[in-house]
Amino acid sequence: MSGSALGPAAEQAIAWMVRLRSGRTDARQEARFQRWLAQDPANAQAWEQLQRGMGGHYEVARRAPQVLRDALLQPQLGRRDVLRGLGGLALFGGGLWMGVRSDSARMLTADLRTGTGERRTVTLADGSRLSLNAGTSLDVDFSAGQRLLRLYQGALVIEVAPDARRPLLVRSEQGDARALGTRFLVEQLQGATRVVVLEHSVRASVPDGAWLDLAEGQAALLRGPRVELCSDSQVYRADWLEGRLSVLDEPLQAVIEALRPYRPGLMRVDPEVRNLRVQGVFPLDDSERTLAALEDTMPIRVRRYGSWLTLIERR
Repeated sequence: MSGSALGPAAEQAIAWMVRLRSGRTDARQEARFQRWLAQDPANAQAWEQLQRGMGGHYEVARRAPQVLRDALLQPQLGRRDVLRGLGGLALFGGGLWMGVRSDSARMLTADLRTGTGERRTVTLADGSRLSLNAGTSLDVDFSAGQRLLRLYQGALVIEVAPDARRPLLVRSEQGDARALGTRFLVEQLQGATRVVVLEHSVRASVPDGAWLDLAEGQAALLRGPRVELCSDSQVYRADWLEGRLSVLDEPLQAVIEALRPYRPGLMRVDPEVRNLRVQGVFPLDDSERTLAALEDTMPIRVRRYGSWLTLIERR
């Protein structure tokens, strides 16, 4: 399964159209575009499909925030240029491109979803207690032989009710976390899945067959063909249950990613400051206070454009 229905060539094609329709194109930009087209037949094919405008309203609209964030990182483009490019694409209502893949549709119509700034706790049919972080979506698939939760985005913590006949699995893009009578966290990251055992134990596995049993307090990343054991405790990752974002020496970019589900609009971090190290405990339910604390203690400036865009750059 995939949380992103567009491949790299497709995403790059959208980004190129934003640039080329921004009104700031010059000869060097055009030359770079032509080199990109020639690099790989997939690039030319993606560009041709985009020009033809093949259906798929939802997927491009879903990807629009990421396209805008990427375009804003281009130093030669201002906000008006990017918006002009997006307007040319008609990303927010036109008939543009690519079919809607089932996984993307499932994220929109999942059994359980939380919105911006929303945490939710539910009791499942088997008695398991499930907590969802903001910006989370998943399907619940219980049958006579198993209990399966399909996580598409976000993070969950589940306290599993015992059932000797039906194992409980949380399935992410990278693999499975199987409960062995336990309470644990699963988080869908970009290109990886984090599993943290809060009580008892969990078996983490990937489709290629590799697996690892994790004891209480242990954590692992499911990435590609590997299950990578984390060297330090990751139990603090579940602090969002209490409305806290606990950070132990992580890059600023990771902190902002954790804050995104709690703040409306787009958040852009300048590449110059993405890797600044952060440590502290911040309130998730007051993103303004968190951003102010980061600004007070780090060499950054936070610029706000209403509720739709927040820029974080070097001071």
